[in-house]
Amino acid sequence: MSPYAGLDEARTRLVMRDSWASRWTAAWQINGSEVVWPVRDLGSVPVLSSKPVRGFTWRTKQRHRPGLEFLVSTGRKHGFESLEERAALLALDFMTVVEVLPQPFALTFQHVDGHAGHTPDFLDGMGDGGHWLLGIRPAGLIGELDAVKFAASREAAAACGWRYSVITGWRPQVLSGLDALSAQRRPLTDQLGCQPALLAAAADGPVAFGELVQATRLPAVGRAHAVHLLWHRRLGFDLGRPLGDSSLVWPSGWKEFR
Repeated sequence: MSPYAGLDEARTRLVMRDSWASRWTAAWQINGSEVVWPVRDLGSVPVLSSKPVRGFTWRTKQRHRPGLEFLVSTGRKHGFESLEERAALLALDFMTVVEVLPQPFALTFQHVDGHAGHTPDFLDGMGDGGHWLLGIRPAGLIGELDAVKFAASREAAAACGWRYSVITGWRPQVLSGLDALSAQRRPLTDQLGCQPALLAAAADGPVAFGELVQATRLPAVGRAHAVHLLWHRRLGFDLGRPLGDSSLVWPSGWKEFR
């Protein structure tokens, strides 16, 4: 993930005095109605009962590509408004996210030139019980006001104990690796006992991927199950490098190699 480094500079343009967390507001869609909370109370919002504050449609000649992405982690489809957002959803699924809410709320805040509004891209419920608010935009498309909006979102998230990140891009091998692994993320029937054989072959430490699949009764089928175990992190490898037969694979939690 490539984070955005300009938030601290943009923060200087925010007006954050005189109980700003009480004056800044966030509008949510709850049970079909708009409900507005001050930023200081965001931690008490019934997030799981909310709906996206903004819908999206498909039409010809639009400059972005919206769609729906199925997540194994949540068991349903989630909306995205660009290919960059789709990539983020894929990464979140790999991280075993618990919940994803696109366009969660409309933030209204004050900066040195007046008032502005912003809708973050995703609010994610993580496995540790925390929340992660995300803004997603390629670095070359982030303007001065965009940076101020991202900085305001970070302050709103911090006010209620949420994490916040702006994703500006990904290393190419990470996305290609996740895309390859995602092909086998759904449940697989293991009639040949490939998964126990793979786990046993990797139990003593790093082994080359090509050698690992040879430990199964049918290596061609064993490859699919090995990728399945990698996606669900029962096996591990270096996601920063392309996955190939020479890639080293180790059992989940094996720390000596690290």
